[in-house]
Formats: sequence, structure tokens, C-alpha cells
Amino acid sequence: MKAKNCLIFGGSGQIGRNLIRKLTKNNYRVTVVTRNIHQKSYIIKTQANAGYIDIVEANIYDEKKIRELFENATICINLIGILYEKKNGNSFNNIHSIFPSLLAKLCKEYSLKHFIHLSALGINEAKDSNYAKSKLEGEINILKNFPLATILRPSIVYSVDDNFTTNFMTLLGRLPLFPIFHNGDTKFAPIHCSDLTDVIHHVISNNIYSKVIECIGPEVLTFKQILKKLLILINKKRILLPIPYKLAKLQARLFELMPNPLLTRDQLILLKYDNIASGKYKTNSDIGSPSKKNFDDEVKKYSYMWKDGGQFSTEKYTKEKNI
Repeated sequence: MKAKNCLIFGGSGQIGRNLIRKLTKNNYRVTVVTRNIHQKSYIIKTQANAGYIDIVEANIYDEKKIRELFENATICINLIGILYEKKNGNSFNNIHSIFPSLLAKLCKEYSLKHFIHLSALGINEAKDSNYAKSKLEGEINILKNFPLATILRPSIVYSVDDNFTTNFMTLLGRLPLFPIFHNGDTKFAPIHCSDLTDVIHHVISNNIYSKVIECIGPEVLTFKQILKKLLILINKKRILLPIPYKLAKLQARLFELMPNPLLTRDQLILLKYDNIASGKYKTNSDIGSPSKKNFDDEVKKYSYMWKDGGQFSTEKYTKEKNI
């Protein structure tokens, strides 16, 4: 009988690193696949004690190399996803549809116990978004090839290592006027990274096969509310300026010329749709793994890095010293 061996794709990101720590502390061995072992291994190998983690360099399109990794695996977890397309083959179709479909086929062929795939919340409604369409197609292919798969659909995932709160606090600290789209009314249910990895561990350890699980945090916030909370946390005052859709679309087109665009036209489309529980599927609370971490409390732990004076900002110092 195979030991508890987890094969993880996308292990170097914020979710992957947190998940590696969670699983190895609970006596799972993990094999992490990365495209560039020289750039990523120094981060990945520090997430677990020696003997609990293996790092393998492989191109995700190299089916022969990937196939070999399934021989000793019992669980496969796919965390790979992109927010915008690049010209080097990282298209929405390749990353969100074709690659997960391959993993599902291999899970069936090698009789793996479980396949967990990270998708995204709100994609059913966003049918005019290429990102959402590719995510939905990937889910359909996965369940067709490996019906025992569990698909997790998280809302915005945040932590000190994210590209969400950290980027916004950087921009809010620099821009006197901050543009908001669709009046900032889009709703989110932000989930902390550790709460999401708790869900993944809960699914694995309790043999949950619920097909689709919507992963949400304990509160629903609009985009404008999130920005206002971040401004309070970094002790800044900024004007939040609603931008007409046509102007926002032009702005997004210009951003797309950048290597790492702040906003794309497809992301602008996604912002039209709420990113909260749909009521059509079970949530993480329904399966017994409710989110515990509050947005304000968690972001406050690292927001000082964006304050004037950092952790020694005047406001914090006077409170601690009772001045």
C-alpha cells in the first residue's frame, strides 16, 4: 500500500508554500513540481523538514516526465493558474483547461486516491470572460476524466505573500487618486491563505469528494470597502475615483502592454461579477472547515510595512509607549 504521498503542482506560490507546511506537519510526504528548480527550490525546501519534501524540475507540458511522478503518488493537487496570458504558451486554455485535464487522466490511470484542483469563484456568471470560460472548461474536463476529483473555488485569497492586498497597499500609498471600476460595488468574500489550506487538508484527511466546494471567508466586502479598510490600515487618505467603463477599458488596454499588467480587459470584465458564494454548491463551512480569520485582523499584522515609518510609525509607537 502506498504511503501518504502528495504530488503538488504550483507549490512555490503563497497557497503552495502554506499547504506544504500544513501537509508535512501532518506526516504527508510531498513532491513539488517546479519549472525552474534553481529559482524556486531555495524557497520550497525551507517549507518542510528534510525527508518530507522532494523537489522535481519539469515542464508541465512534458507528459512523459510528469507521468513518472504519478507512480508513487496517492494524491494530486493542482494549484497552477494565471491571471493574464503570455506569449510563451501560458494561455488560459493551456493552463486552465488542457493541463488539468491531463492530470485528471493520469489520476485515473494510476488509480490515485484523490485529485484536488483549485479553480475560482464566480466563473459560472462571467461567461464573457476568457479566464472564466477556460476555468469552467477545465472543471468539466476534470470531472469527465476523474469523477472523484474535488474542485475548490476560492474567492480572493490573501496573506502577507499575496498579490492582492500587498499590491493595493503599494498603489494606495503612491497614488493621490485611486481609480475604481464598476463603482467599486463588486462583492468579495476574502479568504485567508491558511484558512484555504485548512480546507484542502480537511478534504484530504476526511476523504471528502464533493466535486465543487466554494471557499469563502467569514465576511462579504465590496471592492470599495476593501480599499477603504486598506487605507485605514496604512493610515492614508486617498480619493477613490469611479472610472467610466469605456475609459477603464482603454486604461486596461494600455496596461496590457506591460510585462506584468496591473489590469487587463478580461480582468475588467471579471470585476462586473460578484465573487461570493452562489448558493448552488457546498461551501467550506458546509463540509466542516469554516474560515476563522478576519480580513482586518490579518492584514493589520503586515500592513505596517506600507505605513510611513514602518513598524515604528508614530501612531503605533505612541500607543505602545503611552505617549
